[in-house]
Amino acid sequence: ARGKRREGRLPLTPALGVPGETPKSSRSRPPAAMASPAVSPDSSSHEGLSSVNSAPACSPASDSENLSPDELELLAKLEEQNRLLEADSKSMRSMNGSRRNSGSSLVSSSSASSNLSHLEEDTWILWGRIVNEWDEWRKKKEKLLKELIRKGIPHHFRAIVWQLLCSATDMPVKNQYSELLKMSSPCEKLIRRDIARTYPEHEFFKGQDSLGQEVLFNVMKAYSLVDREVGYCQGSAFIVGLLLMQMPEEEAFCVFVKLMQEYRLRELFKPSMAQLGLCIYQFEYLLQEQLPELNIHFRSQSFLTSMYASSWFLTLFLTTFPLPVATRVFDIFMYE
Repeated sequence: ARGKRREGRLPLTPALGVPGETPKSSRSRPPAAMASPAVSPDSSSHEGLSSVNSAPACSPASDSENLSPDELELLAKLEEQNRLLEADSKSMRSMNGSRRNSGSSLVSSSSASSNLSHLEEDTWILWGRIVNEWDEWRKKKEKLLKELIRKGIPHHFRAIVWQLLCSATDMPVKNQYSELLKMSSPCEKLIRRDIARTYPEHEFFKGQDSLGQEVLFNVMKAYSLVDREVGYCQGSAFIVGLLLMQMPEEEAFCVFVKLMQEYRLRELFKPSMAQLGLCIYQFEYLLQEQLPELNIHFRSQSFLTSMYASSWFLTLFLTTFPLPVATRVFDIFMYE
């Protein structure tokens, strides 16, 4: 959402607000679409991850056909780790939800945790090697790297891997960051107004004087000065917020600049929002092709795509899914 000069655009969902004053219904509590479980991406909550792990789109056979036996073994280990994470999570939920715990369930959970620790150690070693030999992996082991990223980048490696994926490790604009913070931006009032609406349930961003809100303001202000045509748009704050959960503000600023300039996100947030219109247009035709009955039903109810899909594109699904799942989507987006 933007100021008065941006009126007449495609409407955002209630989760992203509307130009001007906050709707009365959202003053006392966060909008429903933003009130999804706000937990850090390294949370022990693994609900929903199994669908990402098992979805055909995330593990096409064609991408793993040409891998060596060693590489296939690595992938198998990661599959096993994901399976144990899910099994351990279900076991713990079962024990917490019932007072009639048997000894066997405790042994089962302990065994799964033990196996998981060995696999986590293997994963840590593997990703440490990937980071240290990044150029070689990008050039010679691209298919394996793609598969590993689709399995999920370990939380402790996300900061550096995201920077490497978008080539944001050595950017000249990083040296300008401290100077940009000393300058005044015409978007400051808008940014301040929206800060509290960004991940309102997340501990890092709770409280008017919290560190999360302050660094989020800094990055959004700095970018509004670097790219005056785009300035500031509320949806982009969710993307920056996710980056700030992983890395310091200077690095988050550099990654955000890369995403805007080289991942075409800037086109979504331009005053005309023409790219958003194009995304919705493309999505409507995909809906028409893939789910014709649903498409006919939506049309009969005058349920416009822009009513629900705008925030999908403007926040890269960050206001739609729980953060552990949304972060996995972001892993894939960063690489592909």
